[in-house]
Amino acid sequence: MRAFLKPSLNWLLLFVPFALVLKYFVAGHDTLRFAAAALAIVPLAGWLGDATEQLAQRTSQALGGLLNATFGNAAELIIAFMAMRDGLTGIVKASLTGSIIGNILLVLGAAILAGGTRHKSQQFNARGASVQCTMLTLAAIALVAPAAFHQLSGPAGRLSEGGLSIEISVVLLVTYGLGLLFTLRTHKHFFLTARGGDAARSHGHASWSVARALGTLAGATALIAWISEILVGSVEHAAKTFGMTDLFIGVVVVAIIGNAAEHSTAIAMAVKDRMDLALGIAVGSSIQVALFVAPVLVIASHFLAPARMDLVFSPAEVLAVVVAVIVVWQIAADGECNWMEGVQLLAVYTILGMLFYFLPEAKAVRN
Repeated sequence: MRAFLKPSLNWLLLFVPFALVLKYFVAGHDTLRFAAAALAIVPLAGWLGDATEQLAQRTSQALGGLLNATFGNAAELIIAFMAMRDGLTGIVKASLTGSIIGNILLVLGAAILAGGTRHKSQQFNARGASVQCTMLTLAAIALVAPAAFHQLSGPAGRLSEGGLSIEISVVLLVTYGLGLLFTLRTHKHFFLTARGGDAARSHGHASWSVARALGTLAGATALIAWISEILVGSVEHAAKTFGMTDLFIGVVVVAIIGNAAEHSTAIAMAVKDRMDLALGIAVGSSIQVALFVAPVLVIASHFLAPARMDLVFSPAEVLAVVVAVIVVWQIAADGECNWMEGVQLLAVYTILGMLFYFLPEAKAVRN
């Protein structure tokens, strides 16, 4: 009983039923509903992080990062499906862009900064980081190519954009699947810790059973998806009250909310000097969004949505992704990081956020 009464983030779980009551039984109060949902996600993200750490101790850094990225992106995928079903493809695209740059700039930057306050310098496996950065480069190319086609082909090429997006999506899905084979099977030694061992051998033993860890992951993900839907529904109204564009809502606001789980876990791992896992969570999540979530949404839109989605993103979104990938390449090249590099990543994210905030609505929409 004494342990139960100790101060804990789990007390914030009280906001879960509070958010549900505001959603289904109380009209209005969008701002209060947004605040309740945001606070409810915090302990759920903590559960996700605890379960991921337990599985990483039993398996590997690479698999632990993949599991966290997958369960963390599940909420975003569900929300995107719902928005796409309502024909909001512009906001869906913006949230995908925001998730990609948010993970590799905001999440990774915050993790490196937090870890740097405890450790003067932190190491990670440079070979594994190089593979992940190359996959990010592929993601950038997959956005640049359709946008370039849109601009170069003119009105005559509009009818071909859907087909081009489908074909690129298939290439991305196949590449993502082969990347998993490379990471988890044929070259998993690339993703051992920089200290020469793996998570289970260098950080103690897991105290949870696999069943408990997987159950916690599944349960926390389901609740995060539910609460995130409530949060996104209220944040759009609140954001518009303050004069924010749909592009800014998708790229910054919705993405930050959707990345809550990755934020919590990556920062916690970096503070514990487990940068391989922190990097795998942040960069791996962006890779999964770009090479798996986006192609799945493009293909699914042909069957489930009133309007088909393509991979033609706005010039501002393409620019943001390309810049983010270049900066992360610079940070990850030497297999070592410090708190100043975290500050630099956060600075780039802040500058891009300002770009999207001040970009007029007329310039934000796609042609």
